[in-house]
Amino acid sequence: MTQHQSPLLRLLEERGYIHQLTDAAALDALALKQVLPGYVGFDATAPSLHVGNLVSIMLLRRLQQTGHKPVVVMGGGTTRIGDPTGKDEVRKMLTDEAIEANIASIRTAFERLLVFGDGPTDAVMVNNHDWLGQLGYIEMLQKVGTHFTVNRMLSFDSVKLRLEREQPMTFLEFNYMILQGYDFRHLSQTHGVRLQMGGSDQWGNIINGVELARRMDGTEVFGLTTPLITKADGTKMGKSVSGAVWLNEEQLPSYDYWQFWRNADDRDVGKFLRLFTDLPIDEIARLEALEGSEINDAKIALANAATALCRGEDAAQAAQATAQATFAGGGLGEDLPSLAVPADGLTIIDALVGIGFAASRGEAKRLIAGGGARIDGVLVTDEAQRIAGGPGEVRLSSGKKKHGILRPA
Repeated sequence: MTQHQSPLLRLLEERGYIHQLTDAAALDALALKQVLPGYVGFDATAPSLHVGNLVSIMLLRRLQQTGHKPVVVMGGGTTRIGDPTGKDEVRKMLTDEAIEANIASIRTAFERLLVFGDGPTDAVMVNNHDWLGQLGYIEMLQKVGTHFTVNRMLSFDSVKLRLEREQPMTFLEFNYMILQGYDFRHLSQTHGVRLQMGGSDQWGNIINGVELARRMDGTEVFGLTTPLITKADGTKMGKSVSGAVWLNEEQLPSYDYWQFWRNADDRDVGKFLRLFTDLPIDEIARLEALEGSEINDAKIALANAATALCRGEDAAQAAQATAQATFAGGGLGEDLPSLAVPADGLTIIDALVGIGFAASRGEAKRLIAGGGARIDGVLVTDEAQRIAGGPGEVRLSSGKKKHGILRPA
């Protein structure tokens, strides 16, 4: 392990955030000498970011924890184009109103994880549409376009992979890397930003910005990327069986968010504790060393700490209480998803679809045929089975980990 001198790089390396880094020695020295403004960019394609974005948000949190300044860049401008990185299809265009609403909604998650304000290390949020929207096309070609060669742009994976798959790439998308590079240059001029951070798939875009700032202004700026964060089974970090794991409560109940972390693979617990919680390293070492059934204690600690960061301490405690009532006591926790059953009842198929455990009637039938549906712990074998509309509540389960409450309407 490299012996960095600055608390920032020591912390990032100790917790496993560093994959690629431009001029580590110079960045280390700069972080020792001054408050270092650093940024991560996020496009506003939905009302919430998801767990796949969380490692980049935690980079900003670590920056602030070590006495530096986080700059959150919302892609009000670049969202109108779409980052082609890792994509096979052109991004759907959003209206200006939708983008602004998404940015306002996304900010609520950042406000839990960062301290915003006017102080030297307080976080700020900026919108790249404020400067990209003012940049005329001819001006961009003259000022920025001359520093990019088509030869180099074609060599980037985001372009090369799309072309190799014979998937169309619009000229609009082709310009994304130019605009992201210009973001870095602009932020270095207006906010003193010296560091851009992001996932490993952003390395090419980040290097573009580093080179552009040097060529246009002679400014030395730096780039840092995190490793590709996958789960032990190889799947993407932002996904679960039922879809994206959203950071905002409006898109995903806190109980489901807590369960995502509680259901982590044994092999992922230590890594996730280092990346996604503030628990001390020595405590993490103790937890990840647990074996057998005791590893569940580490998973609960992970779920509680990760949920408390994004949803608040009350949400974490409520989710754990619901899980204990559901799994240990066989009861029904209040945070579980619920469905009202009409007086004349409904079929098990309608119940599974209505509560969200199946996306369609066909999927619900397959779930029953595969032995995945239970009512109050009893296996459902008949897809025509009806559930009465009262008088009490019953528990509907999909597999071992998804539970909901059926209540009289």
